[in-house]
Amino acid sequence: MFIFEAKRFIIVIIGALLNALSLNLFLIEANVYASGFTGFAQILSSVFKDFIGIDISTGILLFVLNIPVTILGWFKVGRGFTVYSAISVACTTFFLEVIPLQNLADDILLNAVFGGILAAIGIGITLKWGASTGGMDVIAMILSKMKDRPIGVYFLIMNGFIILMAGYLYDPEKALYTLVTLYVTTRFIDAIHTRHEKLTAMIITTKADELEKAIHAKMVRGITTLPAKGAFTKEDKNMLIMVITRYELYDLENIIRDVDPNAFTNIVQTTGIFGFFRKEDEKVV
Repeated sequence: MFIFEAKRFIIVIIGALLNALSLNLFLIEANVYASGFTGFAQILSSVFKDFIGIDISTGILLFVLNIPVTILGWFKVGRGFTVYSAISVACTTFFLEVIPLQNLADDILLNAVFGGILAAIGIGITLKWGASTGGMDVIAMILSKMKDRPIGVYFLIMNGFIILMAGYLYDPEKALYTLVTLYVTTRFIDAIHTRHEKLTAMIITTKADELEKAIHAKMVRGITTLPAKGAFTKEDKNMLIMVITRYELYDLENIIRDVDPNAFTNIVQTTGIFGFFRKEDEKVV
């Protein structure tokens, strides 16, 4: 368990670093806005500087904006998820402050595309490991759990406000390039973190009771248990059948590894589901 948490901690830091690099090396100097609260923090930083005369960095504003969202995530999403979200936000703020602002490319389209790709990779790998980059990640996770649709769709909807603000306050062309960045980000997020895809897990084990309890302690999913017997050893076993989201696969793998490392597990992609699958009170831990 310690190794898993250590790996997740490292992934969160890498994701935060990628987000900061996308901003300081591509987006900020090109006046193209990022996805989510990061983009909103960019907008606020620009407004404070250009219209009020107060110079507040994007990193500091990002940290402040995430305080109420962190509180919401603590109650609605899960404590472990929220703790790693807070760590991600703190690391992103730190990297934004220490990495110097640069403009690696003069072409605004290159900045928009590569900035979006870097940010999406940072967000995607962080979500895939059961953590978050904070802000709209937490809000999108809550909405995605309620509607069971791709997270990237909610990013695109919620980011419409950023596009409108970029076009209204500044050059409309910047809004169009911001739209390019947001589109690239959402496509890459769904490619990396395909939570809406369903998988069927068939687990053959001699520790069915322990495994059922461990799965139910962490995941809100139904399990069908069938008797099974090894054709060669003639040993009595059980087969656990359950449908999960792709997002939950990593958690399931770790549960099986902890309870019964000798279990045989077959994972197949599920093309459709009929009947009850989701529970409204599901939480990420």
